Amino acid sequence: MPDLLLTNARLITLAGHTGPRHGTDMSDLGIIESGWLAVEDDRITAIGSGTPPENVQSDATLDVEGRAVLPSWVNCHTHACWAGDRIDEWSQLLAGRSYLDILSSGGGIMKTVRAVRAASVEELTAHLLARIGRHRLLATGTLEVKSGYGLQTEAELNMLRAVHDASRMTDVLVTGTFLGAHAIDPDEPTFIDRMIEETLPAATEEFPGIPCDAYLEQGAWSLQDTRRYLERAIDCGCPIRLHADQFNSLGGVGLAIELGARSVDHLEASTPADLKRLGASATVGVLLPITGYHLDQRWADGRELIDAGGAVALATNDNPGSAPCPSMATAAGMACRRCGLSPHEAIAAGTWNAACVLGLQDEVGSLEPGKRANIQILDSPDERILCWEVAPPPPPVLLICGHPTRFEVDPEG
Repeated sequence: MPDLLLTNARLITLAGHTGPRHGTDMSDLGIIESGWLAVEDDRITAIGSGTPPENVQSDATLDVEGRAVLPSWVNCHTHACWAGDRIDEWSQLLAGRSYLDILSSGGGIMKTVRAVRAASVEELTAHLLARIGRHRLLATGTLEVKSGYGLQTEAELNMLRAVHDASRMTDVLVTGTFLGAHAIDPDEPTFIDRMIEETLPAATEEFPGIPCDAYLEQGAWSLQDTRRYLERAIDCGCPIRLHADQFNSLGGVGLAIELGARSVDHLEASTPADLKRLGASATVGVLLPITGYHLDQRWADGRELIDAGGAVALATNDNPGSAPCPSMATAAGMACRRCGLSPHEAIAAGTWNAACVLGLQDEVGSLEPGKRANIQILDSPDERILCWEVAPPPPPVLLICGHPTRFEVDPEG
């Protein structure tokens, strides 16, 4: 007998695909106009249209009265493990100083690096758990968290240990990514060689198969060094990802495609030609619109990428410097208003395609039997409200691993 049975639901299943949705398929949300869904323990056990059959009954039945029911968000790009803060730098940004200028003068990422190096694993874990709670409150059931604020072998490993420890203390599915190639430590003359030859192998030995990421940008990692780093990661048996074209187009899109990266993220400075190349490839483009909102009002052209047949995912990029935001719904609304996505494309980008970027599409990202019961129930029959409302509140009912959380429902909704 199911622990919970949802009935009379508009089910936004995102079912029907085995890999990322590309092009026009991004508008296909696998909608069941009126249906039911059964949950037992932490899993979806059955789903169907109409009314549930006689053999699928439960003492705990919730008639959702036609409201939209869809997967919880999958946030596939964050830097949510950090110590300290950079609010003072935000004041400098507001006064007109550029992000790259702050970085080149020893601020930016390096300020967070110093705070992370001074923190213990336990302190990093506590900070991360608090942020996971905020993401969960806003309907994120799966969260990717990168290292990259250690930039020394032990500090990077401590970040990954904190991510691992936090993942065992929450019902949110938390997955780690090694981002040793995040910045260049100006006080370490052999930093790049040490990161490639020492830190990366140490990370992949302690965390076998961990995805490896790099930040290709002026003032950070060069195209040549990024290639060396990613090729070493591949040799270590790890999937790869890449930050590219945030401020400058430096060849990162082509490199990501050539090396078979799961994703290339940012794309604010990508050329139309590179977006077309990306659209014809298997690599997913991850949009991070909160970054443009917080820094410089520059936005990736998601419309051109989708029209070129590309697969687009969406994330908040939650971090202390360029995107302090845990709300996937806010990112989805910005993707519609500034990156050219439709609401249905934004929902697919922030659920199914994001799960594919993380290699977790067999666990999350859609409503299908066997998947984790990570479900949000809206206070509307129209799922587009998620993108229409600006900085929307939590959904009235949220299930993470089948654990229900209820919030106040607007009686006028």
